Amino acid sequence: MEEYDKYIFCVLKHLRNDADFTFEDFDLFLTANELVSVHEPNSDILEKARVRAEQSKVTNVDKIFYILLDTIVDEYSPVLDRIADETSEIESIVLEFPEPRVLARIFKLKRNLIEFRRAAGGMREVVNSLVRREGGLLSDKFDPYLRDVYDHVVRTTEFIETYRDLLSGALDIYLSAVANRTNEVMKVLTIWGTIALPMVIITGFFGMNLPLPWHDNPHGTLYSIGLMAVTTAATLVYFKKKRWF
Repeated sequence: MEEYDKYIFCVLKHLRNDADFTFEDFDLFLTANELVSVHEPNSDILEKARVRAEQSKVTNVDKIFYILLDTIVDEYSPVLDRIADETSEIESIVLEFPEPRVLARIFKLKRNLIEFRRAAGGMREVVNSLVRREGGLLSDKFDPYLRDVYDHVVRTTEFIETYRDLLSGALDIYLSAVANRTNEVMKVLTIWGTIALPMVIITGFFGMNLPLPWHDNPHGTLYSIGLMAVTTAATLVYFKKKRWF
């Protein structure tokens, strides 16, 4: 916000409620009798502000300036609701399905929140400058309205910080879930490898081309299988007592 002798210039940030969190500059030049806006051709802010002004039967420039400012800030609320729903959804699935696509959603939403925080912080400074000015083109009787807009922007910033903290917690949960899943897989593989180890030793021992016990016994193969079964059962009993599975 820059205030000059004959006009006030403001750069406002309009947020589109789309998948990419698109921000657009909405420039306003406020003079004593006129309000000039510079914006994207497909912006719908003017139409919404026009409807509000007609419903309130507003004709003076100062009030129209306030309505435009308040309309732009009000557009943040649907986006915050969308972010809240997506954050809740991520929190509910991050434990059950700690998959790369969930991680990608977390990082994308965090990047969007960083951009949202930057734009909302700029808007807070603009509105704060309007509130703190004394005299000038904008009448002091609009200070209560501007303070209301300022409170709205501050609450928006606080909500953004809250959702960023929640996403950071979801990211920690994701990493913990992935680590736990890896540990479970390694535990299962270790158990099966340990169970197979006695059988590998026994088959390797009796596979040597040397005279060994049960070498000439017609039931030697059965004895070897029985020995492997006993060692496997003993290993499983030992693991069970240790509560390893």
